[in-house]
Amino acid sequence: MEIGRMNYYFTGVLVILFCLLCLIPPAYPDSTQTNTSGSNTSIEGGYTSESSTTYQSGSSSNTTSNSTNHSNVKSAPYTASAPSFSAQSQDVCATGVSVGIQTFGTGFSGGKTNRDMNCERIKLAKVLYDFGMKVGSVALLCQDERVFEAMINAGTPCPVDGKIGKDALAIWNKYEFERPDYKTYVKRIKKREKIDNKINKAEAKKLELHTK
Repeated sequence: MEIGRMNYYFTGVLVILFCLLCLIPPAYPDSTQTNTSGSNTSIEGGYTSESSTTYQSGSSSNTTSNSTNHSNVKSAPYTASAPSFSAQSQDVCATGVSVGIQTFGTGFSGGKTNRDMNCERIKLAKVLYDFGMKVGSVALLCQDERVFEAMINAGTPCPVDGKIGKDALAIWNKYEFERPDYKTYVKRIKKREKIDNKINKAEAKKLELHTK
């Protein structure tokens, strides 16, 4: 009975406190904020909150809290844009390259054009051919080592010093260092010499075995 009576009293006290809390109007915080936009963004604000609680016995409790915030946010600079280089609509042998770098503080962008020498060679050879200079057109294309090698393999050496055919081949063989494909030609000759030496040594061993 004593425990039940204490629970009854305790429940009554809780109900009374709940009713008193409902009667107290809520305290809304006072807040002030100022924004200034530009290259830098400054945000300042204050926060004030105050609450009061009165208990049944007559005692009271007051709580006041203040908060002040200040922040300064730096905005990012404009993004560096790489310039556009295009030569597709023009009859030129050039390609454009551009680049842009951006950091938080600074930005840099630039570009340049590169000449396409093979494109120029083809265009010039076409002009010579259109003018009826067929040998000159072929001689110009032969400056490319791929064309030169293809002409040698086809048995039609590139013109040189006013010579064509076998006469031109004799000059190329005499002055090999003037060949457009000289480096590739030397590597190929060295590889062939190694293979020929191996074959010769193998054949020599076979002859020695047969003679014994």
